[in-house]
Amino acid sequence: MKKILVSALITSSLVVSINAQDKLTTHAELGYIDTQGNTKTQTFNLDSEIKKNFDKHMFTLTLDAQYATTDKTETKNKYLVEASYDYAYTDRVSFGYLLGFKQDGFSGFDYQLYTGPTLKYQAIKTKAHNLALGLSILYAQDKVENTNDADGYVAYGASLVYAWQINEDLKFGQDLGYRSEFEDAKNYFVSSKTSLVSKISDIFSAGVSYKVDYANILPMDKVHTDRTFTVNLIMDY
Repeated sequence: MKKILVSALITSSLVVSINAQDKLTTHAELGYIDTQGNTKTQTFNLDSEIKKNFDKHMFTLTLDAQYATTDKTETKNKYLVEASYDYAYTDRVSFGYLLGFKQDGFSGFDYQLYTGPTLKYQAIKTKAHNLALGLSILYAQDKVENTNDADGYVAYGASLVYAWQINEDLKFGQDLGYRSEFEDAKNYFVSSKTSLVSKISDIFSAGVSYKVDYANILPMDKVHTDRTFTVNLIMDY
């Protein structure tokens, strides 16, 4: 929990410090549930994104953090941080670079790291529909829990980001990600986020999201698929 809170504070501090100089596009989804009684549970999630454009250049920083306890016993502790740079070669094609770091205390990995160049293509770009496709060549490293081994390998990644502006106040989103080792096709990871957002005001929205995190090869006896359903308060400013 402390790591997630520190990450959230760092992200918030970064937003404030940069906003003091230039206007940014920022997005933050916050969800919290506290249950007291026969069962005591606490669930916390933070999903944030910071974007800054400089002419044809774009810098993006994202944080996806989740933490939960049941009767004071930790049941989830996961966060993913990604930093990316993109250069718009045309209005539809961009080249860039991606750096990602993931830590999940219940996945069997101490951490997962990946970095490398990216290519993105805006396949659909209309007022109501947007579809972006991405490809990447990555160096990845997976550190197995309770070992000194960090497995490094060359991988490729693919992404799909779709947004549908149903009406002025309602938006549907679908993000898909896939990462696989070149030499061992069985070593792959899949991520998905499906969301529906309803606008409340110029800044605030309410939303629901369903996330799926899948690992095909696990270092120990773990469940392959991690599913998370959240109801969030969303801020865009």
